[in-house]
Amino acid sequence: MEILNFLSSTLMLVVFFPLLGAVVLLFINREQKDLIRWLAVVFSLATFALSLVMLAQFDARVPGEQLAVLAPWIQVGTSWNINFHLGLDGMSILLVLLTTLLMPIAIFSSWTAIEERVKEYMVFFLMLETGMLGVFLSLDLFLFYIFWEFTLVPMYFLIGIWGGSNRIYAALKFFLYTMAGSILMLVAILWLGIAQGTFSVPELAARGGIDPAMQRWLFLAFAAAFAIKVPMWPLHSWLPDAHVEAPTAGSVILAGVLLKLGTYGFLRFNLALFPDASLYFAPLMA
Repeated sequence: MEILNFLSSTLMLVVFFPLLGAVVLLFINREQKDLIRWLAVVFSLATFALSLVMLAQFDARVPGEQLAVLAPWIQVGTSWNINFHLGLDGMSILLVLLTTLLMPIAIFSSWTAIEERVKEYMVFFLMLETGMLGVFLSLDLFLFYIFWEFTLVPMYFLIGIWGGSNRIYAALKFFLYTMAGSILMLVAILWLGIAQGTFSVPELAARGGIDPAMQRWLFLAFAAAFAIKVPMWPLHSWLPDAHVEAPTAGSVILAGVLLKLGTYGFLRFNLALFPDASLYFAPLMA
């Protein structure tokens, strides 16, 4: 019963329903293009409907996380205490709604534009939606990182396969830039989680106590990943290529949601976990 309640929770359905759609599409004959398109639309619209249910359950008067999903995940000794932790708050709710609204619009815009490998195209789009929703709802650093990297793979293929004439260059540039920043963030996440004994974002924010000098290094490691995604100068050169070469629907999601992941990361993690470093670097960030 507990497992059933866990799987049927609103946030779990919102995050993983698109991925379920991607799995279903894998079993459809690739020649049935219209069926594949309609199924992708149905799963994306159903996810939007679920997000409206989530909105109805959300109480804006209550601070902190709501509709939380929390379960033990990876625990090794006292150093690795990783939980599967999803939660909704005022910072994430509008971004979740934006994501679930834009996705069916983007899929509809691809209806006649994409004729080759329609099955793979829709699978990658639904995978991308799960990744973006997971980023906005994760309250465990390790889980957040998994979803963060998960968004990279489908977007890489969407640009590299269905993009313009210079798509391979644009896709590789997007991949390498994003991966470079992500590696630095991963190192910081591992240090922070092991040193503090938890990867829980609410616990880390409430506990504080990180040495100001160490905060600066951690701030920079996280900022590298987020600044590339925003993107901020001088780490922005991947964006013009990606926007120009991506398919139209890919550009919609790139501009509408993916670029907001970086700004969200600054607000969710850098400000909350490294307040002293945020104050120190404020003039530079401005």
